[in-house]
Amino acid sequence: MEHEKNKIAARAFAAALGNAISGSIREASGSAWPLEVMDAPEPPSRKAQPVQFSLKIEGGLRGECFAEFYEPNASELAAKLAKGEGDAAAPELATSLETIVASAAGALSAALASQYGEFSIRVEAVSGLAFGGMFVVPLAAPANPAQAAVLLYFDGDLLEALSTAPAGETQAGADRQSIHPGNLKLVMDVELNVSLRFGQRQLPLREVLELGSGSVVELDRMVDEPVELLLDGKLIARGEAVIVDGNYGLRVTEIPQAMETHLLG
Repeated sequence: MEHEKNKIAARAFAAALGNAISGSIREASGSAWPLEVMDAPEPPSRKAQPVQFSLKIEGGLRGECFAEFYEPNASELAAKLAKGEGDAAAPELATSLETIVASAAGALSAALASQYGEFSIRVEAVSGLAFGGMFVVPLAAPANPAQAAVLLYFDGDLLEALSTAPAGETQAGADRQSIHPGNLKLVMDVELNVSLRFGQRQLPLREVLELGSGSVVELDRMVDEPVELLLDGKLIARGEAVIVDGNYGLRVTEIPQAMETHLLG
């Protein structure tokens, strides 16, 4: 049972990291390089030395994760980042990938902060490491799911920290992150109605019928309490009411959970 809990937590973290890496690549190159968690893809070819990184995590989460990028995916990715063709030299390849992983690490810590608390990730290029006995999660491109592009290795401390999150939240995170971000991109231009709620009050029908000009309805919220931002009746953020060019606005101070959960849940 404990092993299954660790597996679910690690796969949710890996899916989130894969999405973060894909997002960083998209920002840097302008083109997609999606990664998804796979169950049992074919092991990567070890004809070339993989590019390895250590992700040391401190704060709300603690532990270490290692990422291995394999050929030919690593070189293809380096060419994509350079927006050109041709093979990249090993130092250039490692530097390009380290920039991507570091950017993804920052996005990952922000995305999971509401679940695990604030934490930081220090990315460092390493080499020649062996990962015998560590828990591994493979990431692969949906177009080639049989061949792993990246392997993620989890040490015991990180597995334990990840599995301390409530099981429901961990499974929800796994389900949420398994949805490819490209699907969400298709509806990015759809307009949604959001509303601010300063408070609410339940009134008997008699008092509602007695309302008229000058009536005062007392709300259930103190003046110094945050205003709520609602999407289709669901709370998505809290903040402070402000005035912008003569209009009411909201300065967001708190997002209770990742925004995608309201759209993909």
